[in-house]
Amino acid sequence: LISYSLGWAAFLLPYQITTGGTTGIGAIIYYATGFPIQWSYFIINAVLMTFAIRILGPKFSIKTTYAIFTLTFLLWLFQLVVNNYIEAPDMTPDGKPLLLGTGQDFMACIIGAAMCGVGLGITFNYNGSTGGTDIIAMIFKKYTSFNIGTMLLLVDCFSVLMAFVVFDVTTGLFSTLGLIGKSLMIDGVIENINLCKCFNIVCDNPEPICDFIIKELNRSATVYQAQGAFTHHRKTVIMTTMRRSQAVKLRNFIRQAEPTAFILISNSSEIIGKGFLSN
Repeated sequence: LISYSLGWAAFLLPYQITTGGTTGIGAIIYYATGFPIQWSYFIINAVLMTFAIRILGPKFSIKTTYAIFTLTFLLWLFQLVVNNYIEAPDMTPDGKPLLLGTGQDFMACIIGAAMCGVGLGITFNYNGSTGGTDIIAMIFKKYTSFNIGTMLLLVDCFSVLMAFVVFDVTTGLFSTLGLIGKSLMIDGVIENINLCKCFNIVCDNPEPICDFIIKELNRSATVYQAQGAFTHHRKTVIMTTMRRSQAVKLRNFIRQAEPTAFILISNSSEIIGKGFLSN
C-alpha cells in the first residue's frame, strides 16, 4: 500500500498521468475540479464495497476495507509530504512540485507505474485488494479464466480514455503506457513471488538424493522406474518441487552425489497442494 500510494503521490499525480483504477478517476476529478483525490477514492470505493461483500465474501471485504482506509490516509500523507517538505527541482503551472523536473514525463510514468504494479502485485498475491476497479477484476477472476493483470487492463481503460478527453493526447498516451506497464508488473510480481523449481532427476542411485530431499530440505518426492530408449537400461526418476533457495542446494548436492544424473529443472508459479497453494 505504501508503494502504491507513493507512486501516485510522488510521480503520477504531479505529471497528470493516470494508470487507471479508482485512483486514476480520482486524479482526473482532482485536476478537473480540485476535489481531493483521497476523498474521490474513498467515496467511489464505499459504493463498490457493497457489491464486494455479497460476491467475494467477508474475508476479502475486511482486507479491502483495511486497504481503502489505509490508502485514503497514505494518499493524503504523501501528497502533504511531497507538496510541503520535499525540495523539488521544478514546479507544475499550478505550483505542484516535480521531483524529476520538467520534461521527465516518461521517467515519471515508468517509475510511478512500476511502484503501483509492485504494490498491487503483492496485495493481490495475498488475496487482498485496493478497492475500486480491483474489485471488478477480482469478481471477473472468480468466474472466468482471465488473470488479474489482464482484467485490470480491460476495466481500467475507461479512466485512461478520460485522460485523453480531460487533458490532451500526450497525457493520454503516457497514461496508456503507464496502464500497460502496471498490468505487466502486477503479473510479473505475482509470478515471481510464487515461483518454484520443478525437478525431474534421472539417476541410478536414488536413495541419497531422496534422503537429502526429505531430511535436509524437508520436502517430499515421487519416485518411479523408467527405461532408457537407446541403452534400455533401467533408471529411476525422482520428481520433486521446492522453493528457489532449496533448489540451489539440491542441484549442488546432486552434482556431488551423482554427477552422471540427468536433471531437468523447470519454473512454475502455480503449484497447488500441500506445502504450496491451497486452492
